[in-house]
Amino acid sequence: MPQTFLSFLVISLTIFQLSTIVESRSRARMYVELQCRSAIYPQLCAQTLLPYVAKTGLLSPQLLAQISLASCLSKARYTKIYLNMVAKKLNETKNSANYLAIDDCVHQINDGVNQITQSYKELEQMGKDGDEKFMWHESNVLSWISAALTDATTCIEEMLGDGIISRREQAMIRARFLNVKQLASNSLAMFNRFTVRYRASRGIKNP
Repeated sequence: MPQTFLSFLVISLTIFQLSTIVESRSRARMYVELQCRSAIYPQLCAQTLLPYVAKTGLLSPQLLAQISLASCLSKARYTKIYLNMVAKKLNETKNSANYLAIDDCVHQINDGVNQITQSYKELEQMGKDGDEKFMWHESNVLSWISAALTDATTCIEEMLGDGIISRREQAMIRARFLNVKQLASNSLAMFNRFTVRYRASRGIKNP
């Protein structure tokens, strides 16, 4: 009888723990989906943020914006590495026309990485050095993310239909830049959501 009771207790505790985990994950997903409703790519937004929210709990709008920007920066850096590899290969084959075309995208992704890095650093400072500097930080972040978004869009458009490189490499470069573009767009949405809420809580007028 004691052994039967012990087995029943273990099973009951296991079921309780599993139900708690499922409930927690469900709550995290609902929270993330709510935060991502304003994003142009809500599914990608939720996919980006959910692992962090599920692990650490319901995060603030500012932290969600930081995670979104950090994910965008990571993808931009990987894109930069890949483009440099393709450009080096084209340069070694002395295919100057193709190399110059890729080199333009290399410059754009370099600019994008710098802009997103600056945006992340600026976002970290927001709210730490007084409300009087909030709008100045906000303007900088908006300008840099928008510029990174423009750079990614420009390269996508330049790579399409020109026949400058193989279709396979063209597709891979386009996919990488498209991912950076989508993440930058979502980061902009998360950032705007944070600034609207922050201004409302502090009584800061809209710019």
